[in-house]
Amino acid sequence: MAISSRVVDDAPHCLRECPLTSAAVRDLTDREAAEQRFRSLLESAPDAMVIVDGAGTITLVNAQTEQVFGYDRGELLGRPVEMLVPARFRDLHAVHRDDYAANQQVRPMGAGLELYGLRKDGREFPVEISLSPLETADGLLVSAAVRDVTDRRRAQEELTRLYEQQRHVALTLQRSLMGTPSEPSGIDTASRYLPAGAGAGVGGDWFDLIPLTGGQVGILIGDVMGRGLEAAAVMGQLRSAARALAMTAMSPQQVMQALDAFVTDLPDQLVTCCYLVVDPTARTVTVCSAGHLPILLVDPDDRVHRLPAPISVPLGVGGVDHRQVRLEIVPESTLVLYTDGLVETPRSDIEVQLAALADRLRTAFRTTSDLQQAADQVLSALLPDTTAHADDVTLLLARIPTAPPPTAQTRLDGHPAAVGAARRFLTATLRSWHCAQLTDTACLLASELLTNTVRHTRGPATLRLLRTRDGLTVEVTDHSADLPRPRRARSTDEAGRGLAILQALADAWGAHPTATGKTVWFSLRLPSPPPDPLPAETDAPM
Repeated sequence: MAISSRVVDDAPHCLRECPLTSAAVRDLTDREAAEQRFRSLLESAPDAMVIVDGAGTITLVNAQTEQVFGYDRGELLGRPVEMLVPARFRDLHAVHRDDYAANQQVRPMGAGLELYGLRKDGREFPVEISLSPLETADGLLVSAAVRDVTDRRRAQEELTRLYEQQRHVALTLQRSLMGTPSEPSGIDTASRYLPAGAGAGVGGDWFDLIPLTGGQVGILIGDVMGRGLEAAAVMGQLRSAARALAMTAMSPQQVMQALDAFVTDLPDQLVTCCYLVVDPTARTVTVCSAGHLPILLVDPDDRVHRLPAPISVPLGVGGVDHRQVRLEIVPESTLVLYTDGLVETPRSDIEVQLAALADRLRTAFRTTSDLQQAADQVLSALLPDTTAHADDVTLLLARIPTAPPPTAQTRLDGHPAAVGAARRFLTATLRSWHCAQLTDTACLLASELLTNTVRHTRGPATLRLLRTRDGLTVEVTDHSADLPRPRRARSTDEAGRGLAILQALADAWGAHPTATGKTVWFSLRLPSPPPDPLPAETDAPM
């Protein structure tokens, strides 16, 4: 409302002679009411609200600000806002404040910045801040909502600690259950296992290398779907069951069917698994795969192919016949087995990733013939950051040897004299194979097996020897279907200690039924050659 006065000709004489004043009057009721409403909203805000001008001077705060920072309102008004910022950030804060004044925009709470406030008592604390520009008649003001996130940060740190603790327990359990498979004597292998570096924790990857009769090697690889302790526990059960089944000389198909029944009885479990039996003598591989990724084969010319083996549904589906296939393998070829953590990513087609794996294998094998180096090259190419992958990664390389291992066998009758004949055959063969250092142990163990055969079966038996790359495998086959069973011999017994001796002296042993009886076998490793002696010290000539 405005009121004005002016001199008019017909005004009374007294008014014409008196000085008049012109005045403008503005009704400020609405502005004051708006300001009051703003202050009320400010005071009721759940966060500390700090209003600063373009120069960074605090012009208005609410009660939450006093509570959070520990200052009285009068100690803050008119002071630079940097007094609420830790000293180590103040110079940089002033630069950011000037940049914000030049580029005004709303910044939401929790914008991913590591921010800290400073209390009156000198303590720093983590905060989240949202900023909003306010254009007023008096110029630019900036509203800052400050939230103390100390409790939330502490809770997040506790959750992280608990997560890492659980992950460590799961990883320890997984490694304990999986163990470190020993290097098989019949083929060269290289294996790599990397636990998940991110995500929900370790998974259920496992692999195993199992020595079998006749110099054959069983290769198992599997992946339990899921993460954490449960997946690790299921993995341990499956690995133990699979190894026990494989040691009975079951075919890959029989092993897979038995494992399928085992997994079907577990609640809500699915497992991909593949079992191979590699026969270096026959240069064949027998394969059965339950939902696992295709096996790759690197031939001697460094070309990469998919092994033509059928892939059925994962274990746990039930009611499916898992098929096996027996394939001939060219010597010096390398089998490549892996789990999905090596090739599957959320944003990539699996066929594209398998092509990338094949390309990396070609490059690695053209660079080196060493399986260990090739495995490292493939992993570093596909997983340059081994801490960022969210799934377990397993890679296994197995090379078929160039030449089949030498074998020798003899047929023995059921007469006790056959034991001595077997020892003589064994001694002569080991001497010709340059394995004389194994003669005493091999003769002792073979005598124990043959003595059992003569005593309990009274029928013919076959003694077969296999010279592997770094050891010896001895097999005794007879016509009795009764598998050997360990028993505790009394101190006065003259027999009954054969299997105890076998367990104590052999590096590996096993027994399995055959079509006409059974085979009991054991293997011995050749001792490593002693290091070359150091040259004797001599006096230097003067």
